[in-house]
Amino acid sequence: MHEQAEKLQHAGNGVAVNGAAAAAKAEADAYRNGEDRPLGGYVLVMAVFAALVAGAAGLARLKHRRLPDGVGAWDVLLIAAGTHKLSRTISKNSVTAPLRAPFTRYEGRGGPSEVMEEVRAASGVRHSIGELITCPFCLDVWIATGFAIGLVFAPRVTRLVAATFTALTGSDFLHLAYARAQQAAEG
Repeated sequence: MHEQAEKLQHAGNGVAVNGAAAAAKAEADAYRNGEDRPLGGYVLVMAVFAALVAGAAGLARLKHRRLPDGVGAWDVLLIAAGTHKLSRTISKNSVTAPLRAPFTRYEGRGGPSEVMEEVRAASGVRHSIGELITCPFCLDVWIATGFAIGLVFAPRVTRLVAATFTALTGSDFLHLAYARAQQAAEG
């Protein structure tokens, strides 16, 4: 009798799981509106992000690492500019194209030392990764979170890396200002 009740419970769970899966598929299909949107790939990318953050939080707890008492304005500016440059370097720079090549297709030149790429639609996961690594706005979340985790585990190294990319950001703007001034001087 106990076995029968257990079988019925498992069967009921299977129906509930199948019903939930069917409802999730229906919602995803309604969202897609006929377009090919890799929602499963996005879920996987979000799960990896959440796992990395949870892992860092767990490691911090195990190692008795404390959160900083506060994050100063200088650190915020440093990390903001460093995040900007690192995300553009990863997502747009010509030299980092080999990192993106398995997920993208070259479309043409972009801004100075940048390329434009189209995301390949080979599979949901591959497409989702392609969207992530070609979008500086999307990468900003990952990079800023990495810098924040760095401030907990290795603040000096994190500030050095962020300062380096911040200096590169400033240098980029100086190059652009110089080119504009040069164009204005030439008439």
